[in-house]
Amino acid sequence: MSPTVWATNTPTALKAYGGALVELARERPEIVCIGADLTGPTETDLFRDTIPERFFNIGMAEANAIGVAAGMARAGEIPFVNTFSVFASRRAFDQIAMQVAYPQANVKIAGFMPGLTTPGGVTHQAIEDLALMRALPNMAVVEPADANQIHAAVHALADHRGPVYMRLKRGEVPVMSSAAGQAFEIGRAYLVREGSDAVIFACGLMVTLAIDAAEELAREGRDVAVVNVSTLKPLERELIIEIAAQTGHVVTAENHSIIGGLGSAVAETLSEAGIRCRYARVGIADTFAEGASAAYLFQKYGLTTQAIVDACRRLGDGAPARAAHRPVTRA
Repeated sequence: MSPTVWATNTPTALKAYGGALVELARERPEIVCIGADLTGPTETDLFRDTIPERFFNIGMAEANAIGVAAGMARAGEIPFVNTFSVFASRRAFDQIAMQVAYPQANVKIAGFMPGLTTPGGVTHQAIEDLALMRALPNMAVVEPADANQIHAAVHALADHRGPVYMRLKRGEVPVMSSAAGQAFEIGRAYLVREGSDAVIFACGLMVTLAIDAAEELAREGRDVAVVNVSTLKPLERELIIEIAAQTGHVVTAENHSIIGGLGSAVAETLSEAGIRCRYARVGIADTFAEGASAAYLFQKYGLTTQAIVDACRRLGDGAPARAAHRPVTRA
């Protein structure tokens, strides 16, 4: 298997987040950068070296970093707090709930190395952070799919009034041509491939794998749509309902537990809307993963193009449960 977890022929970019944050801060003096002793791993060494007067390393004290950020937000600044996803979600959850989400503080939280992308083993695998953050009132939750979306999302987070949690892989990330030059809208999902037989809803690094899966299925004569759900909260319910109703076969793909993340969000939406469809989730089963490379873990725990293809095939082999059969063409 490739040492990366996305498609082998996908171009990549380095430090998309770090570069975008510096670019934004040069334009907006109210942007401040807060770290928790993970400056290099969160790409904020670029900020530290470029705008040191607005860079604050709180040390290995994530809960305190959230409190500092909340205070800065009350003073009119826009703090970006940067640490690993597992520390941002589990370690500082109470402070995020009470000091950021409850008062709707204008704090942006960037969580790196989510799910099985971390080399740090079980203690560093944030496989439940989306579930935790989705459950917080007032908290927006986003997961960009590539370098283009990361760059656009940084600007969108700063423009959004209120708390946002963004999870993203550090360092090398894929670059999708479909996202080039596209604005990032919090609350919007993006149809990146049309299809009438089934739909794959994916987020983060799973989007490129979903596109590869759809292309493989196309060679079998299966016409599968792909939707990049880059905002998990607020969810674009209308698009999800529309495409699920038209195809009748739905697969979700996420680098997260299948409980409480994208799969749950889509299932809740379709159930409440009364949409009848065949449904499958690709993600981390209700288990802790072992420590290993991301490529090995994605393969072992079924976060692969082949797993998505197999899920679509299983659904396609059953009886359709849809109200209509027409191609989705929304841009």
